[in-house]
Amino acid sequence: MNVLEIDRLTKHYPIHAGFLRKEVARVRAAEDVSFSITRGETLALVGESGCGKTTVARCILRALKPTSGAIRFAPEDDGRMVDLAPLSKRALRPLRRNIQLIFQDPYASLNPRMMVGDIISEPMLVNGVPSAERQKRLMELLDLVGLPAVARSRFPHAFSGGQRQRIGIARALALNPRLVVADEPVSALDVSVQAQIINLLLDLQDQLKLSMLFVAHDLGVVRHVSDRVAVMYVGRLVEVAPTQELYTTPKHPYTQALLAAVPKADPALRDTAAAPIGEVADPANPPPGCAFNPRCPFAVDRCRSELPVLRDVGGGHMAACHRADELNLEGVTGHT
Repeated sequence: MNVLEIDRLTKHYPIHAGFLRKEVARVRAAEDVSFSITRGETLALVGESGCGKTTVARCILRALKPTSGAIRFAPEDDGRMVDLAPLSKRALRPLRRNIQLIFQDPYASLNPRMMVGDIISEPMLVNGVPSAERQKRLMELLDLVGLPAVARSRFPHAFSGGQRQRIGIARALALNPRLVVADEPVSALDVSVQAQIINLLLDLQDQLKLSMLFVAHDLGVVRHVSDRVAVMYVGRLVEVAPTQELYTTPKHPYTQALLAAVPKADPALRDTAAAPIGEVADPANPPPGCAFNPRCPFAVDRCRSELPVLRDVGGGHMAACHRADELNLEGVTGHT
């Protein structure tokens, strides 16, 4: 059963110029993005900075109103889907408790003037949870994320970066959400601490059967936490596949380039494929055809004139590449 269905989600930002502020162009931050997340599944949304993955996440949270498209969400297990895209703020409010966010920066997202117990309990307070139930749930959440009970009476500055992120995770889980959006939740942490937070998320997946959208740019992290991976480039999805399949047999040259850019400690596991050369295309003025064609070593004339569509290239593996059926791209065979 799907918890979330994104159907042709589009978000444009108009560019105005001149005395009359006339629209002269549009930044196409997200263009015809479609995917779904089932109950208990983690979908990773990856790509270079500026590819549009955070825009998609913010549209799902309705922090941004999409230009067009549908965001269908199942608030209950009865199969009923609600399209969040056209809803007003008033109509969205009772649904917000079911979709929660884990922020990228664990310190900036915590109020330095509030004690940890109040920070974690605030979503419950806002949603009218009784005091006794809030206190009981608070203790459960602290234990769930591996923090001592005394943490509730301390302030965020007394904790390390990893502990602060645990506080953020506890706050996101306070209302038992059906969907968690994790916006690069480990990118601001030290590498050793990243592993601890990833292990925590894996444990929570098993215990709570969380449905999660994991936004990231580090494919080394994504491999360990996701069930499927969706790759974005200049606002469009270019590949969607089960994690292991995408890592071993990528079907889009951009995905191969991202995999080649993942650092590997063992020289024997390093790939011969090159990391992507050049800059990400301008989303306000993308090149004709496939937006990746100026950086793609396999581009042909068709790639420079015709926009490829995301299609099934076998076994549910989706790719937006004209040559996906004929290219034999190099994946990652060892562990990263």
